[in-house]
Amino acid sequence: MPGSAGVRLGGFMHPSHPLAACGAALFLISATQLAQARELVGFSDPYPNGTVVVKTSERALYYVLGNGKAVRYPVGVGRAGKQWAGTATINGKQLSPAWSPPEDVKRDKPSLPNVIPGGSASNPMGAAAMTLSGGGEYAIHGTNNPGSIGGFVSYGCIRMYNPDVLDLYNRVSWGTTVVVTR
Repeated sequence: MPGSAGVRLGGFMHPSHPLAACGAALFLISATQLAQARELVGFSDPYPNGTVVVKTSERALYYVLGNGKAVRYPVGVGRAGKQWAGTATINGKQLSPAWSPPEDVKRDKPSLPNVIPGGSASNPMGAAAMTLSGGGEYAIHGTNNPGSIGGFVSYGCIRMYNPDVLDLYNRVSWGTTVVVTR
């Protein structure tokens, strides 16, 4: 399967680790038993079934189901000066990814290590990440800082609660269209 060898975040490819993936899979099973922030809502925007729509101003991500319905998830989005809008596709999926800070993050926070291993409590990718086309700088990912959900907090990535990112991870595939609006 393409990309199963690792995930590219911050310009670096990190190998996946079978044990980390197993741990994330076990987390996936237990996460389904937790209360979820996602909800089924009416959705009349004209996007095809299976499209992911991020409405930055609402700090919400919608997974379009069709028939006027979508699953809505609360998210954290880009802070002032780091927001973007446009269309991308999911070009990678990884459970428990390692992370390398992109240059602008490293410039602002030089004390960050060059790589934070997947599964680490300090890893900002959380339980899963879905990378977006356009250079490997942006992803939809979980977080180990749930208090950041609902805010303008990232360098352009879309943050989700870990149980929610695992739910979305199981709904989308490579090539899924992602539309980000302001």
